[in-house]
Amino acid sequence: MTISKGPQAFPRSEYLRRLTALKSEMVWRGIDALIVNNSCNITYLTGYTARSAYVPQALVVSTHQEEPTFILRRMDAPAAFHQSFLERGNVIGYPENLIANLEKDGFDTVIDFLHELGFAKRGLGLELGELSMKTGQKFKERMPNARIVDCTHAIDWIRSVKSDLEISIMREAAAIADAAIMRAAEVIRPGVREADVMAEIAAALARGANGKAGTDFASMFFCSSPRTGTCHIPWSEDIIREGSQINIELGGVRHGYVSAIMRTFSVGQPSDRLRRLHQAEVSGLEAALNTVRPGATCSDVACAFYRTIEKNGFKKESRCGYAIGIDWREPTASLREGDMTELKPNMTFHLMLGNWIEEDFGYVISETFRVTETGAEALTRAPRKLFELC
Repeated sequence: MTISKGPQAFPRSEYLRRLTALKSEMVWRGIDALIVNNSCNITYLTGYTARSAYVPQALVVSTHQEEPTFILRRMDAPAAFHQSFLERGNVIGYPENLIANLEKDGFDTVIDFLHELGFAKRGLGLELGELSMKTGQKFKERMPNARIVDCTHAIDWIRSVKSDLEISIMREAAAIADAAIMRAAEVIRPGVREADVMAEIAAALARGANGKAGTDFASMFFCSSPRTGTCHIPWSEDIIREGSQINIELGGVRHGYVSAIMRTFSVGQPSDRLRRLHQAEVSGLEAALNTVRPGATCSDVACAFYRTIEKNGFKKESRCGYAIGIDWREPTASLREGDMTELKPNMTFHLMLGNWIEEDFGYVISETFRVTETGAEALTRAPRKLFELC
């Protein structure tokens, strides 16, 4: 039976463009093959988004072949046929007897394939930061004559500047994130279970916006009183009460790309302290976005925020955000003081202004934005307000 391709996020030409950029980097590093096992990088290079990275899998990119070869668990191979742009002959499924095998695993199949291609004595790139020590050692022992180069972040820097096609997908994801936030504002009420609110938010994230469905779920955090002084906890079994504060962080997802947003909700009248913090943070957010331009640095953006809220009597200890794209976070740059990464058009960031001041008091607001030729475009557009709900 022939397995047909599913709908692709991008045309084949877009993936080949990315591979061409990567191969130029490989030539500069003096490697003939790059073994990619970071799941976000595999998505970037192929379109594959299935959640199969809990077992060994790798994309083998060769400077001598137009298409890479994807080696993964045999039961997951059909997902690669459906989701990626790869031809069927460039997807290899390794057998089930390599799962939960203490002596051999899927990376042995990858190494066998490299030997078959004649890479045993050539330059070989590995994402060593993504591999276990045992797996890294396996490559060195089974390919003793290869010149192994650590390429952990080689693809991250290529990913950091998005194409116009990627930006269009992130706009769609941002619209989904906005829809979920507005749905939260509709259903958060006294007497409603937190779990039921989250069910409505999840439904909005799946249904999508503007005719574009959500294609996955990213992390969702729901920090309610008295847990607003922390950031990364899910909803509880509690019922929402009058006077409660709720801090929500979520992301819309399209084809692996995430646009994130954070907003704060008050059930009833918020405290004067919370109002003042909200006003300071919105002023800081606007100051930060007004600082964004090509040639400015991540540090410039962060310092603009810090200076603004300090004038209003508040401080934020954590960073102001980070590069965002596939699967939420990209490790190339942080919006923090001292990060001298230069901003370039079509870089995208989550301007994350969550501020956890005390154990039981914090506030969140954020936007996903892109760097334009002249400034910043906020991709998320939900109202920048402290949502006051009856």
